[in-house]
Amino acid sequence: MGLMATSTGSKLLQDDIEEIKQKCDYTIAIAGNPNVGKSTVFNALTGMKQHTGNWPGKTVENTSGICEYKNKKILLVDIPGTYSIMSNSEEEEIARDYICFGNPDATIVIVDATCLERNLNLVYQVMEITKNIVVCVNLLDEAKKKGIKIDLEKLEQKLGVPVVGTIARKKKTLNKLMEKVYDVSSKSIEYIPKYINYIPIIEDSIKIISSKVKNLLPVEKQYLSRWISLKLIDREEKILNSIEKKLDIKILENEEIKNKLIELEELLNKNDINKENIRDTIVSSIIFEAESICKEIIEYENIRYQQKNRKIDKILTSKIWGIPIMILFLGVILWLTIIGANYPSSLLSQFFGWLQDKIVFVFEHFNSPIWLKGILIDGVYCTLTWVISVMLPPMAIFFPMFTLLEDLGYLPRIAFNLDKYFKKACSSRKTSINYVYGTWL
Repeated sequence: MGLMATSTGSKLLQDDIEEIKQKCDYTIAIAGNPNVGKSTVFNALTGMKQHTGNWPGKTVENTSGICEYKNKKILLVDIPGTYSIMSNSEEEEIARDYICFGNPDATIVIVDATCLERNLNLVYQVMEITKNIVVCVNLLDEAKKKGIKIDLEKLEQKLGVPVVGTIARKKKTLNKLMEKVYDVSSKSIEYIPKYINYIPIIEDSIKIISSKVKNLLPVEKQYLSRWISLKLIDREEKILNSIEKKLDIKILENEEIKNKLIELEELLNKNDINKENIRDTIVSSIIFEAESICKEIIEYENIRYQQKNRKIDKILTSKIWGIPIMILFLGVILWLTIIGANYPSSLLSQFFGWLQDKIVFVFEHFNSPIWLKGILIDGVYCTLTWVISVMLPPMAIFFPMFTLLEDLGYLPRIAFNLDKYFKKACSSRKTSINYVYGTWL
């Protein structure tokens, strides 16, 4: 039986959504990086009929919708798009907390088929906090255009969780996705995720402390012991405070755990791992694993495609050339927007001036009242044409050029180049593009 979208409203608060949740058979979270077609898949499943509101105490918007599959009502919750759930931003914190503590029956992680290696980072992080996960490899049509072939069955074997390939506009692929989601939600098929194997010293540290953590957790949350142990080793206090609050336990105040952490800190320091570089060590393990898997499951019709991308990355994000090239690109765009736009603006102004003379002639020919001419020509027409001639050319240059940079994949590289400087300013690289837009405005 296929899926069917339904809805009962358009603007709801979180309490209303929780009430709807009680009336549904299953609740599914939809996670994924921005720009991977997450909202497109969500809209296709819910028929673009969603409920919107705000997360409690947050300004970040949530979206939920209902679809029916096999006579079951399924509530889909589109959580904020994020590249990670390591709590570096409000979006990441919300996504992590909902997956971990919102008790969804399953979590769909949508990834981009054209850059799978980069997207597997989020998949592995989500796998550490829930085993009820379905990986949706979206944009298969775009991957085909670029000559990228992905062995989805092999990827499923490597991850230990169900994997489905989709093209959001094709209902058949979405039915396959919902079939896997239904299997996971109803627990008709049990999957065992294959966790990341970190370097031996990190794995040993997790084993040492996880047994202590497990004893503090409720039975239904004991599967989180490995992930919580990793956060303790990483000393991610924001996440740990959230865990204590949501699960009503005291991890950081437990004497056994505090003593173990002191021992582990000394052990890690002997292996040149400290508070400053431990997260890099953990993330590196995820990246290396993702890279290893992609080498096995991805084939490129043009073998030079990936090599070309890597060479471009090395140049555009290098310590030497990254910033100068970025300044050059943005400088050219701003010059074209500010100076270059003067020429089409002048042409438009001349055209509207010529047209105004013709309109005035028509008004005079019919002996129109002066007050009518003043309102329609001196007021409405002159104001409207002035705004068009001044604003349209810069906008017609700036936004298409930025869209082109986005399509070429340069905007994420700009964010990467600015990451270090924005962190020093206690901000996030995610705001870098907004600052560029702000500079133009």
